Amino acid sequence: MKILANKKIIVTGATSGIGQAIAMRCAQAGADVAFCAHVEHGADVTTKAIEDAGQRAFFKLVDLTDLNATRRFAQEAIAALGGVDGVVDIVGIARFIELPDVTDDDWEWFFSMNLRHAFLAMQIGSRVMTDGGVFVFVTSASGLTSAPRHAPYGAAKAGLMSLVRTGAVELGPKGIRVNSVSPGVVWTPRVGGMLGDAGKASQSRNAPLGDVAYPSDIASGLLFFASDLSRFITGQTLSIDGGVSAKFPFDMDNV
Repeated sequence: MKILANKKIIVTGATSGIGQAIAMRCAQAGADVAFCAHVEHGADVTTKAIEDAGQRAFFKLVDLTDLNATRRFAQEAIAALGGVDGVVDIVGIARFIELPDVTDDDWEWFFSMNLRHAFLAMQIGSRVMTDGGVFVFVTSASGLTSAPRHAPYGAAKAGLMSLVRTGAVELGPKGIRVNSVSPGVVWTPRVGGMLGDAGKASQSRNAPLGDVAYPSDIASGLLFFASDLSRFITGQTLSIDGGVSAKFPFDMDNV
């Protein structure tokens, strides 16, 4: 279904993984797509997929933690597409650090990479969305509950969920919706390289649905929020984790 027909969507971090999957899905759903990333590798694949779907593509290398760079990208993307109807921001990265070992530099890095860019996207984007629009972000199960060695990452993602709720309330009168999806383990190339086959088997056993998520699974949730299928939904975070966050971590083997 062309549920984004005639829409103009900006996607951040779209040269691989979840970002690439949602950029392609938006184009298949009928949207023109402007996308950015901090690396160029993979941009040609995303561009080709968008154009093969019959839609316009625009790409730029951008440091989304930089206010002026983000503002310039927004202006160029809007000029290239002729407007903007939605922003899908998937930028974020985790590192594993024991809480007592987190430095001030670590803390600043996590909040810059996982929260600041979202604030800038919402602030800049909301000023140019004159006829309503949507923002969709990627949070994390670490922000909903906790995860070992994820103290600053989880705190930043929890902050992002708060920003989503505040944005929904403040921007709602302008017809702008703000939502997010919260993945658990997503089998991207980076995660696959880090965990390997044994890690995938372990994470699959931990999920009630018996599998890990793939970028296409997260893209489906993002597409739902980006489209009018979620017309009357705002300020919400949808867990896409195979049921992991619904479990009480009780050790049944020792009952």
